[in-house]
Parts: sequence; structure tokens; C-alpha cells
Amino acid sequence: MENTHKSRTQIKQERNLNQREMRPHAVAKYVRIAPSKVRIVINEIRGKSVNVALAMLKAIPNGSAEVVYKLISSAVANAEVKGLSRADLFVAEIFADGGPILKRMNPVSKGRAHSIAKRTSHITVILDTEKEGK
Repeated sequence: MENTHKSRTQIKQERNLNQREMRPHAVAKYVRIAPSKVRIVINEIRGKSVNVALAMLKAIPNGSAEVVYKLISSAVANAEVKGLSRADLFVAEIFADGGPILKRMNPVSKGRAHSIAKRTSHITVILDTEKEGK
């Protein structure tokens, strides 16, 4: 009589394989830039081809543009390892989620203190090959 029951570890492994993103992607975590500032930049490049997006990021005078440039370059390198051509890739999805907030205090008058929230971001980019319809 065979044991048809799977262990909890086997079930988790199968679930993770099914949910894994197969498109080339890259993630930057704990970036010390507020997500709202990163979203200004990523909204400009969403849906563009990789070459156009990288050229735009070189020209954008925003601090988060450099981080997003490196992230897209990393995703392109991941795609090239999978055998995809750089010319065929475009930014399918890109988003910035909030990371942990570093809480700091700023001294003010009369011995009081005001709190400062130093925000961090988790930025994710997912590339895809261009559709034939375009």
C-alpha cells in the first residue's frame, strides 16, 4: 500500500512553483527613497520598451531614476540569461511598495520632539516580450 499523502513541505514547494513568476524580473528591497517619489518615475516608463525606458531614465533628473535604471538593467540581464533578446523586451509591470519606516525624532523648542518618518521602498520590475499585435 503506497502512501499518497504529501508532506507539508512538498505541498509548499508545489505551490511556490505554481505561483513563481516565469517572466524575467528583478526586485530591489529596502531602498531608502519614499515610494511616492519612486512612483513618479516608474509611471513614466511603464509599458515602454526596455531601450526607450533606459534612455528616459538617463535623462530624468530624479534621485530614484538611478535606482530604477539599475533595477531594469538587472532584469534585462536576467532575461538574457533565459535566452531572450533585449530588443524584444518591454516593461510589462513595475511597481513600488512601501517598506519599513525608519522612525527618527527631531528636537524642537521647549524640549519637545517631532517625529520624522524615513520611508523605504520595495521596487519590482517585470519584463515581457513584445506582443505580436503591436
